[in-house]
Amino acid sequence: MPDETIRSNSEVVLIGAGIMSATLGVILKELQPDIKIEIYERLDVAAAESSDAWNNAGTGHSAFCELNYTPEKADGSIDPKKAISIAESFEVSRQFWAYLVQQNKVPSPDNFIKSVPHMSFVWGDKNVEYLKTRFEALQSNPIFAQMTFSTEFEQLKQWMPLVMEGRENNEKLAATFMPIGTDVNFGALTRSMFNYLEKLDGVSLHFNHEVQKMRQREDKSWRIKITDLATGQKRKSYTKFVFIGAGGGSLPLLEKANVPEGNGYGGFPVSGQWLKCTNPEVIAKHQAKVYGKASVGAPPMSVPHIDTRVIDGEKALLFGPFAGFSTRFLKNGSYLDLPLSIKANNVIPMLSAGFHNIPLTKYLIEQVRQSPKDRMKALREYLPTARSKDWTLERAGQRVQVIKKDENGGGVLEFGTEVINTHDGTLAVLLGASPGASTAVSIMVDLISRCFADQSKSPEWEEKMKIMIPSYGKNLNETPELLEEMRKYTSEVLKLKN
Repeated sequence: MPDETIRSNSEVVLIGAGIMSATLGVILKELQPDIKIEIYERLDVAAAESSDAWNNAGTGHSAFCELNYTPEKADGSIDPKKAISIAESFEVSRQFWAYLVQQNKVPSPDNFIKSVPHMSFVWGDKNVEYLKTRFEALQSNPIFAQMTFSTEFEQLKQWMPLVMEGRENNEKLAATFMPIGTDVNFGALTRSMFNYLEKLDGVSLHFNHEVQKMRQREDKSWRIKITDLATGQKRKSYTKFVFIGAGGGSLPLLEKANVPEGNGYGGFPVSGQWLKCTNPEVIAKHQAKVYGKASVGAPPMSVPHIDTRVIDGEKALLFGPFAGFSTRFLKNGSYLDLPLSIKANNVIPMLSAGFHNIPLTKYLIEQVRQSPKDRMKALREYLPTARSKDWTLERAGQRVQVIKKDENGGGVLEFGTEVINTHDGTLAVLLGASPGASTAVSIMVDLISRCFADQSKSPEWEEKMKIMIPSYGKNLNETPELLEEMRKYTSEVLKLKN
């Protein structure tokens, strides 16, 4: 084993080679071309965990079809705020990706984004009424103006012929249809962005490198101890700013950083599986992302959907995801991840969150105990004519839902994405899952405004932000003309249907 410890200095260290680190790295290099960035990833390839196509829902979570972003209130009304916010964030992502394509910083958009309509589909009187109310609450907003709703059997057959096969025309069914939906391969996009970053001066990307320790020094800079897993070589990296975007690995790294802002945070891992279609004739019959309603007690990542994907140039058809439970925080993690994450400062919030989420625990146990017959029964609710021989089980990724302290000192389980940063802005950590990747650009722009506050206000950085994201600083849902202009521009560059 090498004795000599390698030492390096940089302005930014990114831990984890997923979509978040790639996005932050590229934006910072565009804003300040001479910035020095080091990236450390414990696996041997970028985007192998949450950003990978098989591990990510891939819808381009634009809130067009995901019903969990529009919960029903006690009075039966729908609050569209979260859906509008996510839809706007996705439009921001589209602008940034269009900029990267236009500037030849990433290859053809065909590699990572395709037009695929987004649909919500329900059955039964109560659910049909809910979907109609949701449609009315959303469609009145410019960002959802292109959405249509139907209960007509022939119209539904036209939208989703495979889903309608074997159904009777007297069934109570409804769907919404959004023609401008997309399928995004975040794994391919992430790897393209890292390929671009790696070629730039001042950027070093290290695979098979695991962060062992982190400590903030008196001058507020950070010392990070890293091991090369392939050779055993030790490294010490000294930096002014650290971003931890390591998916399920972020919580253990936050605990290693030992900052007060991390106190009380815990994680609850949820694993997933897909049913993958193996029959090309069946795959060819479906061209949409069709989302249904989650079961009672199910986490949002388990909202069932029958999903057209394009992965490595091949059209695929997935159903699921089926949730499961594992104590691992990463697909390539350790079974000790969950027990080792329990510390004195988060044990009460974690126990409290567990107590208050007994329906979720019950749901996960039921999912783990499912037989192949049970999974096919769930699939046939969406595809009545599905045959077992056409489908195979595929392991999906791990998600770690955030647990944090509530106002009463207990704990609450969060299902969104959360960014924590230290008060001095030298460390930022991304926790949580959905909508994650789709809103990465907005999340990183917000992070930069907090952690690089002074530079963000400079005319140079503001001007560059507007070049990368033309709608920067404006609300698209409140400026319909700008929204239309941006959609037209990004559709042309990314080769999408407008």
